[in-house]
Amino acid sequence: MQGATTSITDPSGGNEPKKFTFDFSYWSHDGCKDDGTGYFGPDSSHANAKKFADQKRVYNELGAGVLNNAWEGYNSTLFAYGQTGSGKSWSMVGYGVNKGIVPMYCDHLFQQINQKTAEGSTHQYEVTFSMIEIYNENVQDLLDSSNSKTALKVRQHPKMGFYADGVKEVPVGSYVEIEQRTEEGTRNRTVASTKMNATSSRAHTIVCIKFVQKSTNDAGEEMAKTSVVNLVDLAGSERAESTGATGDRLKEGAAINQSLSSLGNCIAALADRASGKNTRVPYRNSVLTKLLKNALGGNSKTIMIAALSPADINYDETLSTLRYADRAKQIKCSAKVNEDPTAALIRELQEENEKLKAMLASGKVDMSMMEAGEGSEDMTDEERNQLKEDLENEYKSALEKNQQDMANMEQEFQKRLAEAQASSDFSDIAALNEKKKTHPHLYNLNMDPQMTGKITHIIDQDDEIIIGNGKCEGTDLTLRGLADLHCKIMHKDGVFTLETFPNARTLRNGKSVTSETKTLKNNDRLLFGTTQFYVFCNPNDKSESKVTDPTFEMAQAEIATKSGGFDMSGSNKSRDDAILQQNLIETMPGVEEANSISQALDKRKRFDMIIVSPEARGELSGRTEVMVKMTDTDTKHEWIWTSNKFLDRKCIMSEMFDKYEDGKDWQLPQDKDPFYDDPAAHTQIGCVKMWLQSLSYMLESNELLDVTDLKGGVVGKMSLGVFPCDPKGKEYTEKDDKFVENPDELMGKNIDFKIKLVNIRGLPNRFTDVYCKYKVYLEDKFTQTKSIKDTINPDYNHERVISLPGNKETIEFLKTGAFVVQIWGVQKAVKAKAGGKTKAVLSGGAGIHAVNTNQTKFDPEKVKFMMEVGALKKRQEKMEQKLAHMRKMIEVAEEHKKRKVSTKLIKDIYHAPTNDQAEKCIALIPLEKDTDDEGEGGGSKPVGVIPPSKQGEKGLTLKKSGSKKSGSSSSSSDSSSSSSDDEKKKKEKSPKQKRKSSPKSARSTKSTKSEKKSSACVLL
Repeated sequence: MQGATTSITDPSGGNEPKKFTFDFSYWSHDGCKDDGTGYFGPDSSHANAKKFADQKRVYNELGAGVLNNAWEGYNSTLFAYGQTGSGKSWSMVGYGVNKGIVPMYCDHLFQQINQKTAEGSTHQYEVTFSMIEIYNENVQDLLDSSNSKTALKVRQHPKMGFYADGVKEVPVGSYVEIEQRTEEGTRNRTVASTKMNATSSRAHTIVCIKFVQKSTNDAGEEMAKTSVVNLVDLAGSERAESTGATGDRLKEGAAINQSLSSLGNCIAALADRASGKNTRVPYRNSVLTKLLKNALGGNSKTIMIAALSPADINYDETLSTLRYADRAKQIKCSAKVNEDPTAALIRELQEENEKLKAMLASGKVDMSMMEAGEGSEDMTDEERNQLKEDLENEYKSALEKNQQDMANMEQEFQKRLAEAQASSDFSDIAALNEKKKTHPHLYNLNMDPQMTGKITHIIDQDDEIIIGNGKCEGTDLTLRGLADLHCKIMHKDGVFTLETFPNARTLRNGKSVTSETKTLKNNDRLLFGTTQFYVFCNPNDKSESKVTDPTFEMAQAEIATKSGGFDMSGSNKSRDDAILQQNLIETMPGVEEANSISQALDKRKRFDMIIVSPEARGELSGRTEVMVKMTDTDTKHEWIWTSNKFLDRKCIMSEMFDKYEDGKDWQLPQDKDPFYDDPAAHTQIGCVKMWLQSLSYMLESNELLDVTDLKGGVVGKMSLGVFPCDPKGKEYTEKDDKFVENPDELMGKNIDFKIKLVNIRGLPNRFTDVYCKYKVYLEDKFTQTKSIKDTINPDYNHERVISLPGNKETIEFLKTGAFVVQIWGVQKAVKAKAGGKTKAVLSGGAGIHAVNTNQTKFDPEKVKFMMEVGALKKRQEKMEQKLAHMRKMIEVAEEHKKRKVSTKLIKDIYHAPTNDQAEKCIALIPLEKDTDDEGEGGGSKPVGVIPPSKQGEKGLTLKKSGSKKSGSSSSSSDSSSSSSDDEKKKKEKSPKQKRKSSPKSARSTKSTKSEKKSSACVLL
């Protein structure tokens, strides 16, 4: 980050850095240190000290502007968007003394109110606080702690637009009270999460602070200047990617992340509108966008904070967040000062109520009042018709809200504030926090750090705590998803012990606790059932603990290591391994929970986690991924889901279980049931990877390859081959002599080959309508075979000719590349067999262990190596054949005492594609005539090869045992008895003398003519 510019670099190194410019770009990853009070400020000794942005700087440049807007009467909205764990909560809320924008805004607001009051201001200041959560398109009031609370309705007011009907707006008189109310809301949210509900990564939180300044103008009228500040903590942006991307939206349209995707659509539409396009903005597509309509494009000054993770494993999500924010900055808002006479406001509300009463009494629906509201121009006819059906309820709600607003205006704020303070339980919370410092207790762990420690159970002296689901009398700690009597914690003589009841699952520090009693130590991590994570804390235990600050991720990792056999250490891991570990931590508890819910609801489904390599998925490249297999325990049908698809469905399962526990109707129709998947859907049975190295030498490769499924197991054998051919598909034979010693010889030529998919043998019997599909090299579309029914041994006899250009890229692909054949089919209809309860069926050990280990069942590198060895053997056979031909040539030449063999004949023998053709060429050697009559040659066995002569004759010069290399290729001794003086004289002869000493016979003349046509091989 440099100035206002943020740059992001692809860790794979494949792309140029991408740059984005915003109003501000803050770096807070490193370059800081604790100043001694716990506050993190710039570290002057660090290279990034100058660009480090602490919390005060961020507030001064962003939050102070929101505060100024509030005093001036403008509405403001502050969004925090980004991947879970990227720092949204750090910027918005902060931790400890490192306060974020929200607490500093609230603190400074009351500081300025107190200052103005102390200076003698006659204005009245009123601050109200509300806090809601949006999850699965339901709005929950987080300040409502009642057990029977229901989702709030989102309605449309003629003047105010959309609002949550019935939300509590609590008067607050100080920043401390806002802190207490925020704590209350977070605690209520955490309690809800213990019902197997959503984590913070899947829910949006909106804190609304309404600030009203009342004064008297020169005319004596009471004026009210109102500012509404919405502080929005959005769900993790990685959830937007999974929404719709998997193509698995359940038909009830309850998409877990509908609000997040709708927000993106609204931002895109508003950006288009800002550029001059007449685009409809789909505010009504989600609850979130309805409630934030003003903030997005209406009467509000809006700031978006895009929180980024600098980790390379989060590159894709970070880039997506940057693009999201880049589009959002194009939106234009038109904020206005909200200041009106109080009496006029009351009068308008009274007049509006009279109209509503008259309309309800007449029974006539008048759309004009709704159309007078802001933004009605974006309504479709279908939405108008739907609005008419609900209009009476809307009118009644608007009437009630108007009456409540009038009552609030007329009632003194101080009286409402006193009532709110009297009804709070702040004193109880303060007492509990003090007790935690000295008493042993249990506190919860949550994936969201803000929700960790919000549920506390104090363990008194000499006490016994019974933990269960609350259905048995005497249960001290009630948690959802447990056995009636699950476990108990006992305290005697300063020692705490844990004992588990039969058939109840409890883990301590990642290890299962059976019937024996375990001694509890300070900071022990406990898992009750499948989802209830707690920490045992004993302030009086002075023994040294290995863990000082337990976290949810830590508890998950140790379970994966000790129970699941996974390596969850964070050291020396590649980027892909780190992503895999992160996915494991996300998915493991969900699998446990899904099995637990399946047992409780008797859904007869079992869930298992599998680790799937890209080869097993039928992909040439990619990361190893966590997937989930769902098995029907009656029909044995299986479905493989991506982790995102599973996690989205698991949230719907949790909603069903909550209703079941509350005694409500929890059954869903088949098309909405998260436990249902179509048994007739096409399923990937397995895949085969075919390497193409042999083609780079124009050699065929005909293989019998293993078909491997997603779990890495072998489920059949495929007969598959690739064969060099001509463009019409005629396969080359040895006689065509297309073998090349170096793939570069194919440069500039068309490379044609035929794929022959003959058959598959031994597929699982539970599939029918089996077919294969594949893509080769740069193809966009799959080529698909015919579909074959009711056999485990389908015959395809599929053939296809492929032509590729002989360029550098293609040749490199053939040398090192492959293509994947995917095998698909439909699971056969099976009559369900009556069995026991789901709990009995799953008692065989459904757990977090991966049901596969690809490394032991299937090794793609081994297959690649074996195919490379096969291609190497074929090349070796070809080269050995050529070498045998050359040996035979030398033997025949020596037998006939030949001194030279023409290069043309040598090439014909070397490139002869068959032994017969080589023998025919070798038979021509005795007919070859030498160029001179010097010497007869000893006929002894050649033992070496020496370079051609200096006179430039091309060919092979073979040296016999005992011979010496001469200075001239045309003059050398062929007898070991020749004297050195004779050799010297021969060397000193001039070329002219040499020519004169050679008789000009017809034979030599003919030989000379032959030399002009080709070079020669000289045998010594």
